[in-house]
Amino acid sequence: MKKWVPDTSVLINGKLTNLVETDKVEGEIIIPVTVIDELQAQASRGRDIGFQGLEELKRVRALGESGKKIKLVYTGRRPTMEEIMMAKKGRLDAMIRDVAKENSATLITADYVQALVAEAEGVSVMYMQNVRATAPIKLEDFFDDQTSSVHLKADVLPMAKKGKPGDVKLVKIRDAPVSEEEIESIIKEILDRVRHEKNAFIEMGSAGAMVIQFDKYRIAIARKPFSDGLELTAVRPMTKLVLSDYKLSDKLMERLKQKAEGVIICGPPGSGKSTFEASFAEFYM
Repeated sequence: MKKWVPDTSVLINGKLTNLVETDKVEGEIIIPVTVIDELQAQASRGRDIGFQGLEELKRVRALGESGKKIKLVYTGRRPTMEEIMMAKKGRLDAMIRDVAKENSATLITADYVQALVAEAEGVSVMYMQNVRATAPIKLEDFFDDQTSSVHLKADVLPMAKKGKPGDVKLVKIRDAPVSEEEIESIIKEILDRVRHEKNAFIEMGSAGAMVIQFDKYRIAIARKPFSDGLELTAVRPMTKLVLSDYKLSDKLMERLKQKAEGVIICGPPGSGKSTFEASFAEFYM
């Protein structure tokens, strides 16, 4: 029976499910206890990647129970506190490779460095290379040229703010509510792309809340207990202005050139605060 050992990276990005569904992975799937502990630690800190990895394991188990030719086995030992502290230096990755070696299994990873080291150590590797995606993300389907922000909440009609700064209206995008599964699919795609694209990063992640900068989109995700249901809000700038476009007084411009503290920007929704703030940031940069 063919044996496989997936590492944390391939579980977080949800690629193992696809491999099992397409029968590219059959046989015994060995899950190192180290992987479970790492995912649990991330989830306990409220980080979405931990939840994504654990949900992926549940999906793979369900595929086995539905008739796919796989068998899940958990093995290995729990990492010591010292090994956890050395995680960033590759200690946990080394423990996962050790499990693959001890069981004569093929390591499945989406981490290039992990794949390279495994090959150097003589471990069989299936490297799930992440090709930079150029296609638009699903979220962009909710935007048009007049949309400044999109607001999605499970089982609620999707809404959007449309118009120019100072003249913005909140309108429904379609007549059918957005489902939790649809939002989860959008989030999963965004998180997968974030890990591999230079113009995207996770700005903040805590229990029930996450903020992501994805190219021109600023995306806020809220879950229980932070929100009473799954929500996603995405905002993008409608226009780009520089500070001189605002025709500020010479006295104020002179003060802004001398120091950057004590600036408060306020105004009603849709009045252009973010665009104004961006002009300040570019001015000081």
